[in-house]
Amino acid sequence: MISTLHYISQPHHTDNILAACDAGCKWIQLRIKNEPAETILPVAEAVKKICDRYQASLIINDHPQIAVAVGAAGVHVGKLDMSVAEARVITGPEMIVGGTANTLEDILQHVADGASYVGVGPFRFTTTKQNLSPILGLSGYQSIIQALQKKNIAIPVIAIGGILLEDIPALLAAGVYGVAVSGLITHAANRQTVVHHIHQQLNQTPTWNL
Repeated sequence: MISTLHYISQPHHTDNILAACDAGCKWIQLRIKNEPAETILPVAEAVKKICDRYQASLIINDHPQIAVAVGAAGVHVGKLDMSVAEARVITGPEMIVGGTANTLEDILQHVADGASYVGVGPFRFTTTKQNLSPILGLSGYQSIIQALQKKNIAIPVIAIGGILLEDIPALLAAGVYGVAVSGLITHAANRQTVVHHIHQQLNQTPTWNL
């Protein structure tokens, strides 16, 4: 089951993932960019233990070999990284494989490649990510999801990119399955309260029946 709330890690990854899990996050993506696999592996091993303790699913960004090595729940590949199909060769058929998308065409390719879910964005400008794709805004999600529904494609669409608490109801109304956030939780004065409010928002509006 794909969670409706994805927490994307930021430096200091281990501390922030521990805090996010402690606040109630059950889906954690370890996202370490521009570092070699040998640097990421020990961090992945450490955060897998944290996720196990909190019964949270761990997703590794970009590195399917590391996801397999640490026994993570899955891997997430970016637009400029390997394809979902290439990641699947490494992970096997059972592991969760998500892919980043900015357009309907991106999503259709991920679906054809066997993606478990798609992270679609950015919703608005965010400083968390370099080489930002064109901003989608609410209307971008509405048109993409309407096109998917016309094609009878029901893949979980996770909105990402500068999402705030007050954005969630409208995104759910547009048809997204859930949201991925980073700074909203990392920089919160009270992470537990923020996570609780996010879950409240996510559970108030019906999402796709998958």
